[in-house]
Amino acid sequence: MRSYPKNSPQAAGRLLAVMMVVDGNLATSELQALDRSKILDHIDLELVAFRRLLQDLCDDLLTSTVHGSVQLSNTVIDSLLEEIDDPDLRRKLLQTMWKIADADDWLADGEAVLLARAGTAWSSETNFREHGTV
Repeated sequence: MRSYPKNSPQAAGRLLAVMMVVDGNLATSELQALDRSKILDHIDLELVAFRRLLQDLCDDLLTSTVHGSVQLSNTVIDSLLEEIDDPDLRRKLLQTMWKIADADDWLADGEAVLLARAGTAWSSETNFREHGTV
């Protein structure tokens, strides 16, 4: 899996892309939720660049299939989450990740795992808790 600089638009965008594909299905409603959130403007990532990130992510995931299915280990998820250490960015990403997960009215196991790991890893930061809940 590629690595990106901490708190970069690419690192943040890839987490959003992971949220969209971790259930095995990229739904139109998830893309609409992303658009409504305006998070791409916040992280300074153009839609064309996000689509490229999404394609790169899919290419990376296809190199690690297990019996024909794509699976993200907790180690991989944690390494992606570690690329974001800015508390404000973490809050905004987590809010948007929830919106993406809720967009298709179904919380898949992969989405639940990603959200739980993000909430656990990121809430361990004192600044995250001091600014209220998401």
